[in-house]
Amino acid sequence: MRIASHRNAQTTIADHIADTLTRWYSANARDLAWRRPGASPWSVLVSEVMLQQTQVSRVAPAWERWMERWPTPGHLAADPPGEAIRAWDRLGYPRRALRLHACATAIVERHGGVVPDDVEALLALPGIGVYTARAVAAFAFRQRHPVVDTNVRRVVARAVGGRADGGGNTSPADLRAMEALLPDDHEAAARASIAFMELGALICTSRAPRCTECPLTASCTWRLAGYPAGDGIGRPSQRYHGTDRYVRGLIMAVLRASDGPVLLEQLDAVWPDADQRKRALAGLLTDGLVNEREETYTLPG
Repeated sequence: MRIASHRNAQTTIADHIADTLTRWYSANARDLAWRRPGASPWSVLVSEVMLQQTQVSRVAPAWERWMERWPTPGHLAADPPGEAIRAWDRLGYPRRALRLHACATAIVERHGGVVPDDVEALLALPGIGVYTARAVAAFAFRQRHPVVDTNVRRVVARAVGGRADGGGNTSPADLRAMEALLPDDHEAAARASIAFMELGALICTSRAPRCTECPLTASCTWRLAGYPAGDGIGRPSQRYHGTDRYVRGLIMAVLRASDGPVLLEQLDAVWPDADQRKRALAGLLTDGLVNEREETYTLPG
């Protein structure tokens, strides 16, 4: 009896959290094109790849341009990978553009140009990891899967676990914790998943949570415990200017702006540190983001 009562209590708490956040989301969600009714699974997949480590405000206009040019996987696969890198512009981490092109090619070759609705089939695509596969299955196909990113981990850690942050990487325990909070109904679960994510992005933020505006403020375990500190609170931002990644970006900007091969001396002009330039260029060549031929450089394809 005690075990059954405990399980019933846990179910009641989970239902309360999911229902509360879903109602909050209905009234406060951002109007993002890839969330609108009728958004294609391909458009959802593209948005999820673009949103990795990149702010929504930067992704939205890039996504619009991308979808106008390549509305289906077949349209992207028909173009060389260098065009995907060029269109990626300054979203950062341009290897994502290469992976997205490879993903589109695989969808055409394996699935007739149609994004698969099965998590395992999605995981088998190039560049698609656990998070992206579950996100596409949930948000594009309205299936019941725990979708866990940094924002979701933080919300669950605070509201349920009483911790200030959810740690650095998603673990199997994080997936189990999130699944326990999802309604049984698939559509309701998909909507709850995006509600958790939205709360973490807008209200339950890492550095300055707006607890007085949070729909869970009365029951949040972290708030009731007096906001105990965690490792993630107050963590300083990483320097970007002057890093190898910054120099890689300067080199890529020159290549994206050129319609033809670029001479080495043109790349040498982007940054004064010769050793760092060589290191950055070597990394781009290794990653397949740049091609070299007869001492000239181009985007792949």
